[in-house]
Order: sequence, then C-alpha cells, then structure tokens
Amino acid sequence: MLIEVDFNSDEAIYIQLCNQIILGIATSEIHEGDSLPSVRQLAESIGINMHTVNKAYSVLKREGYISLDKRRGAVIAVDMDKLEALEDMKRQLKLVLARGHCKNISRQEVHNLVDEIFDDYV
Repeated sequence: MLIEVDFNSDEAIYIQLCNQIILGIATSEIHEGDSLPSVRQLAESIGINMHTVNKAYSVLKREGYISLDKRRGAVIAVDMDKLEALEDMKRQLKLVLARGHCKNISRQEVHNLVDEIFDDYV
C-alpha cells in the first residue's frame, strides 16, 4: 500500500495517515493480519517525524484498527477480540467434529445442529 501525504493540506498529517490506512482496509488493499511498516520505516519513506507516525498508530489502535505487537509491530486487527474468539472456537470445534465424524455424523446433521443451537441465541 502506497501512503502519500499532502503537506499543503489543512488536515493534520497523522489524520491523513489514519485515513489512508482505514481506506486501505476498506478497499482490501491491506488485510486483517497484515503488518504495517515500522514507525521509523514509514516516517523515513514519507519524510515526516517518527512521532507523527506514532501518533497515527496510537489513534488507529485506540479506534480498533490495529494492534501493536512487540515482534510484528503494527498489525491490522480490526476486531482482535472476535478473531481470538473465532480461533478458540475453531480449536474446540475440531475435537467436537472429529468425535462426530468417528460416529458417522454427517455434515448436514452438523449444520442442522449448529443452526438449531444458534437460533437459541438470536
């Protein structure tokens, strides 16, 4: 994703960065789990202060668009709570579905059961 800054704009540079990253997510140029450039890398490539990039990343984190990971840096994470819940559910379902498969429970029976249970929560 190419990030460009309009130095003549009345809009603050950190807001421009935030908006471009959000638009990148919305247009699928960047995806859940993608790493953004480090603060230093992005600042150098655009020619701006590192504190400006840091401020943009802080705003994006606060608004729930990224997470900050010590190993991977800024990572697109629109809804980490949901992703973590889905991963946990997937781990649990693997075992449940394996047990059902061993008992010859069909895919359609599983789908019907999930629909039946899910309808209880709507």
